[in-house]
Amino acid sequence: MADRSRFDFGVSRYQRKMSDRELGIYLNDHLTGATGGVALARRAAANATDQERKAMWKSIAHEVEEDRVTLTHVRDLIAVKPNRAKYALAWTAEKLGRLKLNGRLTGNSELGQMLELEALVIGVTGKLSLWKALARLEDPRLEGIDFDRLVERAESQRRRLEQFRINLVPAAIGR
Repeated sequence: MADRSRFDFGVSRYQRKMSDRELGIYLNDHLTGATGGVALARRAAANATDQERKAMWKSIAHEVEEDRVTLTHVRDLIAVKPNRAKYALAWTAEKLGRLKLNGRLTGNSELGQMLELEALVIGVTGKLSLWKALARLEDPRLEGIDFDRLVERAESQRRRLEQFRINLVPAAIGR
């Protein structure tokens, strides 16, 4: 079992227990974000103007999809019903996000790619918080989930995305 002491903030076991209803809302909200994140990463990979960035996006898209599968498994272990309306909303929002103004009438821009990186940095940061929160619950239904590995992978994803984002700043908004 993962070492939960990394996430110990002096809260008693009784105070930590979320109701299954609240936990279900929390999981479905994160699955909604993961659904949008997978779609965004796949689109960004297809539209990347740099081969190294394209490879990073493909890797991130694959990992985010694996994380989404893990989160779906967690949801099923807790016996939470899927909220398909939320998932559809995330998918639709990602499609609508393609219409944002990026300084060009057609095609991709460095600014648009930088904004995609920022959006996924935010999403991965949320996922990192999710894994830490679930580890903190010490719920026996989640005993087989390696939260330490999931935390490490989210941290790695965030570092990679942030590195590409910060490197793109001069081309996207520099003078």
